[in-house]
Amino acid sequence: MKLRHLLPLAALAALAALALAFTTAPAPTAADTNLAKIKLPKGFVISYFAQGVKSARELAVGPDGTVYVGTKDDKVYALPDRNKDGRADEVVTVATGLNSPNGVAVRNGALYVGEIHRIVRYDNIAARLKQKPKPVVVYDKLPNKEWHGFKYISFGPDGKLYVPVGAPCNVCEPEEPIYATINRLNADGTGLETVAYGVRNTVGFDWSPQDKAMWFTDNGRDQLGDNLPADELNRAASSGQHFGFPYFFAGDVRDPQFGTGKTQSTYVAPAQKLGPHVAALGMKFYTGKQFPTQYRNQIFIPEHGSWNRSKKLGYRISLVRLDATGKKALGYETFAEGWLQGQQSWGRPVCLLVLADGSLLVSDDQNDAVYRISYKG
Repeated sequence: MKLRHLLPLAALAALAALALAFTTAPAPTAADTNLAKIKLPKGFVISYFAQGVKSARELAVGPDGTVYVGTKDDKVYALPDRNKDGRADEVVTVATGLNSPNGVAVRNGALYVGEIHRIVRYDNIAARLKQKPKPVVVYDKLPNKEWHGFKYISFGPDGKLYVPVGAPCNVCEPEEPIYATINRLNADGTGLETVAYGVRNTVGFDWSPQDKAMWFTDNGRDQLGDNLPADELNRAASSGQHFGFPYFFAGDVRDPQFGTGKTQSTYVAPAQKLGPHVAALGMKFYTGKQFPTQYRNQIFIPEHGSWNRSKKLGYRISLVRLDATGKKALGYETFAEGWLQGQQSWGRPVCLLVLADGSLLVSDDQNDAVYRISYKG
């Protein structure tokens, strides 16, 4: 008697499908085609850590390895990778109905979220991912203006939570002193103080693993042409320094309206000039051990991409190399590119995160994804 007479038709169909799966390679998807466009140094590879993460912005990681993602929408997501295979198991919506919750940070098991007008906290978040927990308000006295209102938040080496307040304009002298600053406060929301002035719009900062100095990106003003001013990478050697806005940009570009009568040397020049209008955002020091040694303690910068330049620039990840002291920038080069094809972009890198295994995550708010860059060389 033949086999087909002994098995139900459904079982035969399942066997046929299984045989086909082992003999036919899956067709490449549009997403795979896009990833193939990314150019990286030899030995590096890029893959998807997660897809379908709408408007993905700042990244943070919890003690258990779960990655949290802020957005410019109204949601915050969690991306658990329980089997540690380099790809998120699922995309969990942690919170909804928030006011552009761009910023995320994790401390003592709590998820801190930076909205435009306030900072909130979700306690014991790892055990409550799918419960839509109610937030605890940490600080609710931030301005509510949307222009440069996205908050990038992070805990510094001093244990304080750092939060910037961008300028409410392209270029102006803000009436309220809180604008165009970087500030810090205690984890419970008390003790707000300003640590840097003259910062037009930073959406990314980190601390040197060598001397703990704060470094941050800053976006230059618009409407001075395609090539002026450069975006900035700054080093804050001490608290209370002024970085030029709205009087000088990139250290030496005097603002035609507000710079009259001002002295250039009064303001801190950038440690490294970046491309003009590249929209440099969520920088990170590479503190992992997976990449070759020449990348360790160096600065990676996602460039979101120009929005009004006649020839688009950015849409890439840049690398700033530092000297042995970690205090001086030696050069600025492209590390990863390909999100811009001709004058059309399919993705826009936003923020970076170094995972415990040394791989580098990259968020993308155009392609609604988080990528993983690893070294296989």
